[in-house]
Amino acid sequence: MLDIQKIRADFPILSQHVNGKPLVYFDNGATSQTPKVVIDSIVDYYSRYNANIHRGVHTLSQIATDAYEQARTKLQHHFNAKHNYEIIFTSGTTEGINLVANGFASILKKDDEIIVSALEHHSNIVPWQMLCEHTGAILKVIPMNYDGELLMDVYVKMLSPKTKLVFCNHISNALGTINPVEFIIEKAHEVGAAVLIDGAQAVPHLKPDVQKLNCDFYVASAHKMCGPTGVGILYGKEEWLRKLPPYKGGGEMIATVTFEKTTYADLPHKFEAGTPNICGGIAFGVAVDYMNGIGFDAIAKQEQELLEYGTKRLQELENIEIYGTKDLSKKASVISFNIKGIHPYDIGTIIDKLGIAVRTGHHCAQPIMDFYQIPGTIRASFAFYNTKEEIDIFVEAVKKAQMMLS
Repeated sequence: MLDIQKIRADFPILSQHVNGKPLVYFDNGATSQTPKVVIDSIVDYYSRYNANIHRGVHTLSQIATDAYEQARTKLQHHFNAKHNYEIIFTSGTTEGINLVANGFASILKKDDEIIVSALEHHSNIVPWQMLCEHTGAILKVIPMNYDGELLMDVYVKMLSPKTKLVFCNHISNALGTINPVEFIIEKAHEVGAAVLIDGAQAVPHLKPDVQKLNCDFYVASAHKMCGPTGVGILYGKEEWLRKLPPYKGGGEMIATVTFEKTTYADLPHKFEAGTPNICGGIAFGVAVDYMNGIGFDAIAKQEQELLEYGTKRLQELENIEIYGTKDLSKKASVISFNIKGIHPYDIGTIIDKLGIAVRTGHHCAQPIMDFYQIPGTIRASFAFYNTKEEIDIFVEAVKKAQMMLS
């Protein structure tokens, strides 16, 4: 069993008050909170060894380089990549997706087909639309049902020798649905297609094994899993990373430069032009250490209890509609809901005055909201440091808002 109060003490922000009330932070799907050990690692970098990496022979540069590359190796082990150079540091999930889309612009041909799911975040839709506009490829969409689950029988029929790429999130940010990514990857590979998995919402809740999944690309952001903003990773199989051209040109990603010709550096530097977010990468490694220290099995158990308890408590409310699968074993600790007749923004605004942070709107997943024919939802997303007592406060606040707005 986790000592939740001890864990909460690791997060300075959780002890503060908002609008005169103790903070109840249920917006973890957007950004998780940051433990002191991660904050301290950022301060330590800028206090003791702030220097540019890889190029310098002086001591501070070497210390910073070692710390940054050690973080890369930590992430390799965490995601179980075969090689540490298969881990590319990015500014976050969105850049990782765009890097791959940019690379495939030189590979795809007119009338090639790429497949995306109906449950995607905008950042896993828009880059592929742009890619299709550039190449003449055709974008197809795996449909969903009212329970927020993808229709796998339709997906299998969509696959053909024309299918070159398949994209899917591991867990839906809007609904919390855990998608059958193993099946999606296996079937895509049967027709020779590559697969990118958007792991932004998955990495706070589980520990992806990219070799076991056998995905070709996996993307994630540090700020979803107790790390800083502005840094993330792209995992890519070596064979694909060697095929794709560089995403950006500049320093660090070159081997030689003349005005006649430039040759590119080896992996991973081929995709890491310019001065990176050095302290962010180092802090990402510290965040991964922190979460592994707690243990992902223990995290999953705690969050499943919160999901079950929160769902039960919210179902006590009148005129509530919860969106997404009713099978909680296929769902992460996210509850997306509405109170009939009340705009989600109005609920969110009122409960904010009571110190409660939730997300309202379409959650950068507008096609999902269009499917349900709603303007958006109220999304409560729980982390391992949240408590059932906080859920009780939240439910009572929603009841109060409902009374005020009815």
